[in-house]
Amino acid sequence: MGLPVDAGLVATPPALDTLFEMNEPLAPERELLQERLRTLAARHIYLGGSSWKYEGWLGQIYSPHRYQTRGRFSKKLFEETCLQEYAEVFPAVCGDFSFYQFPADAFWAKLFRQVPETFRWGFKVPEQITVHTWPTHPRYGALAGLKNETFLDIELLAEGLLRPLAPYHRQTGVLICEFGTMACPAEEFLPKLDDFLTELPAGFRYAVEIRNPDFLQPRYFDTLRAHKVPHVFNAWARMPEIREQMAMPGSMTSDMIVSRALLKAGRPYEEAVRLFAPYTKVQEVNEPVRRAVRELIDIAMVDDIPAFIFVNNRLEGNSPATMVSITD
Repeated sequence: MGLPVDAGLVATPPALDTLFEMNEPLAPERELLQERLRTLAARHIYLGGSSWKYEGWLGQIYSPHRYQTRGRFSKKLFEETCLQEYAEVFPAVCGDFSFYQFPADAFWAKLFRQVPETFRWGFKVPEQITVHTWPTHPRYGALAGLKNETFLDIELLAEGLLRPLAPYHRQTGVLICEFGTMACPAEEFLPKLDDFLTELPAGFRYAVEIRNPDFLQPRYFDTLRAHKVPHVFNAWARMPEIREQMAMPGSMTSDMIVSRALLKAGRPYEEAVRLFAPYTKVQEVNEPVRRAVRELIDIAMVDDIPAFIFVNNRLEGNSPATMVSITD
């Protein structure tokens, strides 16, 4: 799945370009990734994707024959069961779906039945708690542009997310509070964040991800450190590069590392989808993010601390191949 030269993309090295292209599972490469990720997971360093239902991974991570009904590929069967095969290779995943809903108890039970006890999840806290003002987007309907009345609502978090997750707390590696770009000054947000972190119920590990570059200041890092909550080193359109965040004084705020490699700096989400879908191979190498993630892994190994690192297809085009390179 090539792109025109004038798209401004960096040529993919042959080893990555041919890694995941065949129609049948490439057992050696799949097993190589599996072995590397298991080795890291044994040291409590968990690498995984952002979600897992990618048909572009068929013949790479997923075995096509497992998702056939009457000799034809079944999208329904794939989406309902591919998590089991995903967990055969990856030790962790970030469940972005929880950002948009409070899943029912039955949903959680079905989800956790598909993965082994050793598998670890990163879940995003629902946007009903982390959105300051509802975005002006059609999907928000009448709420668009209005202030969110349940912003930082601890009771809603406890009842809507933590209670259903309580039976699975050992497999829940981290709950990520993603605060999207907000028209709220740091001097107003940070005291509220401090109060919110103070009231968080025990039993889970939390992390904070922000999308306002101006929030990256000593008071922000001090607030997280006071509560032993990690800052999520995130590669995203309007954030400084991960290595820049790492270089900021006090940015290591906890005895756990959390990072999400999502987008190239300056690239909107919609553009990444247009360029890279259906995510069959790496189409643009992002060496700054790769180097940063390698450094985070090195820090976790040297300091002997846990790490959760999630790599998105929209960073380079195919997160399994990106992880192969990162762990090379």
